[in-house]
Amino acid sequence: MKAIITDAGFASRYLPITKTIPKAMIPIGAKPVMQLCVEECVDAGIDEIIIVATPNTKSKEIYDDYFHNSSDNVKALLDKQGKSERFEPVAEILNFPKITVIEQDASLPYGNGSPIVSAKKFVKDEEAFVVLYSDDLILGQGDVKTLIEEYKKHPKAKAVIATQEMPEEVWHKYGMVALKKNGTLSHIVEKPKTPDLSPSNLTSYGRYLLTPEVFDYLIPSNTGLDGELWTVDAITKLAKHGDVLVAHSKGKWITTGDPKNYFLAHLEYVMSHTDYAEDVKKFVDNAIIK
Repeated sequence: MKAIITDAGFASRYLPITKTIPKAMIPIGAKPVMQLCVEECVDAGIDEIIIVATPNTKSKEIYDDYFHNSSDNVKALLDKQGKSERFEPVAEILNFPKITVIEQDASLPYGNGSPIVSAKKFVKDEEAFVVLYSDDLILGQGDVKTLIEEYKKHPKAKAVIATQEMPEEVWHKYGMVALKKNGTLSHIVEKPKTPDLSPSNLTSYGRYLLTPEVFDYLIPSNTGLDGELWTVDAITKLAKHGDVLVAHSKGKWITTGDPKNYFLAHLEYVMSHTDYAEDVKKFVDNAIIK
């Protein structure tokens, strides 16, 4: 199977740093968010990944360099210094499955569906493919594996979406899931203004398994809220013509979409995935903020 990982747009909430590097290259621990998304795909057995970069920026060049530059000069220096083991994380990246970096078609409307349309030629002949938004990070078992497992059980499904239960106070920020009586997707209410407008406490976020039929509805003329091209609008239309499965995440979804949530995501990752977590905990416990 193939996966599309979409870039994080211009990330204006992160300026000035994102005028120079893509937001998905900001680190979580010692790895950029984009690499963690790629590793989620690799762990699920994905054998080809298409990264869709923001157009008219240096993003494509930066991703190509990160994932494809062999850095022979760095390796030679480390070998000379007797520090060859420090090159191992680079070697790991270079051994990833095929990664192709493209730019989003700049002629498409704004919206999270446009990067997927931009990668259409890579996946249109596949039985199914996976989409990841690089804003979203999954701790624990990755959702890509969960989506594929669900699809294998129900290969006639039109799509599979990942969901997680979320508290009422954040429902207005996300797409909230409405279910049919059989437990499959009815529709998604995008950013309900009040809690009573939310059909459930299940949030949909940037992890989808889609069939190429989605391109029948994910077209530039089908813009929705705020004049944007929304992936969930196309998925909702798919649900009218067949089953769209609703998979519950077996990991923990956290967003890096803004500086506050990025910091919290970074902290949680460090506390659960590093050998210096205890030192960080002691520092936080003893910190005095004046």
